[in-house]
Amino acid sequence: MDIRYFVEDLDIPSGESRRLNCPVCKSYKTFTATNNMGSLLWNCYKASCSVGGSVRVKLSVDDIRRMKSVRAEPDPFVLPEYIVPHDDRRDVVEFADQWGFDEDHLMYDVKDHRAVFVCYDNHVPVDAVGRSLGRRLPKWKRYGNSGLPFTHGCGNVAVVVEDCVSAVVVGECKSFVGVAILGTSLSESHKGYLAQFSTAIMALDPDALPKTLQYAKELRGYVQNVKVLRLDYDLKYRNPTDMEKLNGIINN
Repeated sequence: MDIRYFVEDLDIPSGESRRLNCPVCKSYKTFTATNNMGSLLWNCYKASCSVGGSVRVKLSVDDIRRMKSVRAEPDPFVLPEYIVPHDDRRDVVEFADQWGFDEDHLMYDVKDHRAVFVCYDNHVPVDAVGRSLGRRLPKWKRYGNSGLPFTHGCGNVAVVVEDCVSAVVVGECKSFVGVAILGTSLSESHKGYLAQFSTAIMALDPDALPKTLQYAKELRGYVQNVKVLRLDYDLKYRNPTDMEKLNGIINN
């Protein structure tokens, strides 16, 4: 069976999805197909089934009209007034030094005593994430509701990690963009953001390997080349073996 023609025959309008029995492995309701603005994506979520792919399709006039009618500009994000430049505050500098990156990446939350990473999209601030510098919980705090990841670096290879520190460590490596999903949940916003990259490397913490494998499978409908990096430690620890794996995975 040619899955592409099977999915095209579903005639899914832009912005909508269908969930049904997989036409290959026959598993119940494990197969999804989505029309994401002209990108037709499909995937079976059963671990033992390798079905997944994507193809561009033409948008109908009705699709284009529908997209224009429902598209809304997100609310502009403004940093709270209590998030300020850290001015070389000792504990912020020590936090950056602890993980081996430049404190210029950080701001400071004077209210909650947090080091703050600002999230940008096209060089525009869209959100911020604060890391507690003391015992205040939660350890990580999100200030906005953009749903977008924190990113650091420049290149066409995204390395998906859990936290901002790991993203900065990765982003300082040549040709990688560290993409922190701020936890272990991969949302539709994350998938849509990652679709701009030619390659995505799933590199969640070692204790999240089952989710890493599952998310890699889901991403194959959005990113042409998806790889899994099996880690011994979180990337923020810069373990030599893990860093060697990261730098070598593109050539494998």
